[in-house]
Amino acid sequence: MTTKPMTTGSSAPVAAGQVLDRRSLNRALLARQLLLDRHELPALDAIEHLVGMQAQAPTPPYIGLWSRLAAFEFDELATLLTERAAVRMVLMRGTLHLVSARDALALRPLTQVIMDRYVRTGNGRDLSGLDVPAVEAAARELFKEPRTDKEMRALLAERFPDGDPELLNWAARTVIPLAQIPPRGLWGKGGLASHITLEAWLGRSLDTETSLDRLVLRYLAAFGPATVQDAQHWSGLTGLGEVVERLAPELVTFADENGRVLYDLPDAPRPDPGTPAPIRLIPDFDNLTLSHADRARIISEEHRKRLFTVNGIIRAAVLVDGFVHGTWKHEKKRGVATVRIELFEPVSEADRTAVVEEAERLLAAAYPEAKSYEVEFI
Repeated sequence: MTTKPMTTGSSAPVAAGQVLDRRSLNRALLARQLLLDRHELPALDAIEHLVGMQAQAPTPPYIGLWSRLAAFEFDELATLLTERAAVRMVLMRGTLHLVSARDALALRPLTQVIMDRYVRTGNGRDLSGLDVPAVEAAARELFKEPRTDKEMRALLAERFPDGDPELLNWAARTVIPLAQIPPRGLWGKGGLASHITLEAWLGRSLDTETSLDRLVLRYLAAFGPATVQDAQHWSGLTGLGEVVERLAPELVTFADENGRVLYDLPDAPRPDPGTPAPIRLIPDFDNLTLSHADRARIISEEHRKRLFTVNGIIRAAVLVDGFVHGTWKHEKKRGVATVRIELFEPVSEADRTAVVEEAERLLAAAYPEAKSYEVEFI
């Protein structure tokens, strides 16, 4: 089954007042997140359909694509990054995302207001006395070449001897659109993060014709049906109510079980709530669990507290019947690749077997050179 980005049509009927329960929203989300079936899509097409993948750590996007695509090989994403067809950079919510080069240029102008707000308010830092425009101008020149944080702190300290090098570097990295370049982000590779201006890395200018309308429509295609608050939670932007109001003639509306208005594309998939959902292993920080103000469609509040840690880590999730039912970790030591699984509640023997089989498939894909594979329940 091949998934393409959804389109809209203004002539579609409005389903105002129709209530979509939790399972209905769950199956709609899974379908749009390419998790009801593994899809025959190139990785770059999937990344664009998903409007990027959160990439706070280097490896989760590889697993996220493997869980969604039928023929994904880890080298495919590594090639996209090294050939500059895909980029790791700060976008939605002010967090690091993996996006196509085209989306990097289109989305950063829309999300720049988030970064500007961080610098304007300090985001918990004391920026009093800091000449941000001067720092930005100097840093833009320096970032025309790849720089590590250590290098930038030293270079900015030379130019602004009275400033705090850490604060100078933070302000520069926040306000300037930067790409985090390979080998950072390549499966199995380490090393310090190094940044360069996005335009220098891609050899192209930012897209000045991009629009918030298009962004909201793409969000609905990948995460809908959704409320205005959901779209704002995913993007980190405010004021999207005006955008949705402008788009209203192109959308259909529903209600959730709490009476909140949900907006959607007329021709987007909304599977029957009884549609079977396969076992899936979702990586750390996956947008599946991060992109709605109300996450009940994918995880209960009780389980959310076990998935979201107090220090901002979002653990990898086990999906059983479409909902988060546990966490998992993977590692390779001394030639043995292992997945360790912690289920929040007991599952059927069939589901437990399916979890093991999915974990074994992941290990074979991620660590083909391993001597052996193990799956453990803790």
